[in-house]
Amino acid sequence: MAVKILVIGAGSIGRRHAENMTRLGCTVDLVGWRGTNLSDLAARIAQNDAVVIATATQIRHVLIALAATAQKPFYVEKPLCFTTQDLAAIKTAAAPVADRSMLGLMMRYHPAFRALADTDLSDTFRFDLTIGHDVTQWRQNWTFSSSYAAKPMGGGVLLDLCHELDMAVTLFPDLTLVAADSVGHAAYPNVDMATRVTLTSPGISGSVSMDYLAPRLIREAQIFGHTQTHRFDFASQTYTRTTMADIATLPYPLERNAMFMDAARDFLALVQGHSPSDNPNIPRLDRSYDSATLVAQAWEARTFNGTTLKEIA
Repeated sequence: MAVKILVIGAGSIGRRHAENMTRLGCTVDLVGWRGTNLSDLAARIAQNDAVVIATATQIRHVLIALAATAQKPFYVEKPLCFTTQDLAAIKTAAAPVADRSMLGLMMRYHPAFRALADTDLSDTFRFDLTIGHDVTQWRQNWTFSSSYAAKPMGGGVLLDLCHELDMAVTLFPDLTLVAADSVGHAAYPNVDMATRVTLTSPGISGSVSMDYLAPRLIREAQIFGHTQTHRFDFASQTYTRTTMADIATLPYPLERNAMFMDAARDFLALVQGHSPSDNPNIPRLDRSYDSATLVAQAWEARTFNGTTLKEIA
C-alpha cells in the first residue's frame, strides 16, 4: 500500500516535495497553509502516514506539534526555527517522533560535500564558507518584498541560506559562535541582507558568510590545513585538494533534484521503519539540533552595521 503523505505549504518547495514523493510512489495530499483551519489540518494529518512541512518558518512549531501529537513523523524544511526559546519548545513537542523525522538540510546529500565530510580534516586551522546571490534574480514572477524572506520574524539571509551554517557544524561539530555581523536595508528593518558569522573551536577559526547581493551565484567552501587545502566551488562544480605533492581536481557531478530525492527516500525509510541510506550525516531531527541551535543563536546575535544601497523590490 502506498505511503500517504500530507504536504503543508504549496509554494515552490512544497510543490517540489509533493512531486518527488509522488515519483517515489506515495499518495500525496498537497495543501496550502494560508486560510487553512488548524482543526481541519489536524484531521488531515490523522488521515496520512507522515507530513512534510514547507511553510514560513514562524508557523512551523504549531504544525510540528500537531504532527507529533498524532504520532506522525514529519519532514520539516530548514530553518527549524529562529530563536533558542522556540527551539526548546519544538524539541519538547517533537520528541515522540523526532527519531523518525527529518530536517531539510539537503546539502548533506550533495556528493561533493559528502566527500568533504568523509575526509580527515583534523589538521584544519581555518575555514571559510560563502554563499551569495542577488535575491532579485532568483525566480521569474517573484519579488522579495512579497515573500517570506522580507519578514523581520523568520526572514533574512541568515535563515534563508543557512545550509552553510549546517555544513560548518557537520564538518566541525564543536563550533562556538563568536559574532554575527549583518548589513540591513532601509526598506526592510531588521532583515539582514548580508551576514558574516564568526565561529571557533579549539585550534580552528572560521566564518560563514551569506548575502542577497552578489551579482552572480557564489557558493564556496575553503578548508585550510597544514597538510592539505580544499577549495570547493559548488556553483561551478570545481573541486580541488592541494597538498605538498600535488593539486588534485576532484569530480563530483550533481543533478540538483537528486539531493531532494535522496532525502525523500531516507525520510520514507524512517516513516516505514526501514533502514535509511549509508549517508552518515542523514539529518534525522533528533541528530540535527546542534545545527538548529547554531542557526538560532546566530540569528539572535546579529549586530547590524549599516545598510546596503542596492534597490530590492
